[in-house]
Amino acid sequence: VQLQAYGGGLVQAGASLRLSCAVSGRTFSDGAVSWFRQAPGKEREFVGGITVSGGTVRYEASVKGRFTMYRDGAKNTAYLQMNSLKPEDTAVYYCAVTRISITVPELVTFYDYWGQGTEVTVSS
Repeated sequence: VQLQAYGGGLVQAGASLRLSCAVSGRTFSDGAVSWFRQAPGKEREFVGGITVSGGTVRYEASVKGRFTMYRDGAKNTAYLQMNSLKPEDTAVYYCAVTRISITVPELVTFYDYWGQGTEVTVSS
């Protein structure tokens, strides 16, 4: 299984970006896809996730109302639409897949596959 994350970049505060996570090697019928981020000197933190069924979506408190997760089953791709970006959103963003399907875990230890990361830099 391979996850390819892309879509990061350098933007000004208030701008938008859409991150994509393309999954290959397996079509998931269950489980969940999530985004995490890691800023320099900080631990990797949960940003948002969605179950494969689409029934459950969760977001970290600081991104609620600004970020939206959705997925395209036909393309086996998950997206993170990020609006109203702030400098504190600056980090390397990673997508990850877990076999857990009853909820969206927030702990990195529950995730089985990881993408390589895409860097997001938001200038003030």
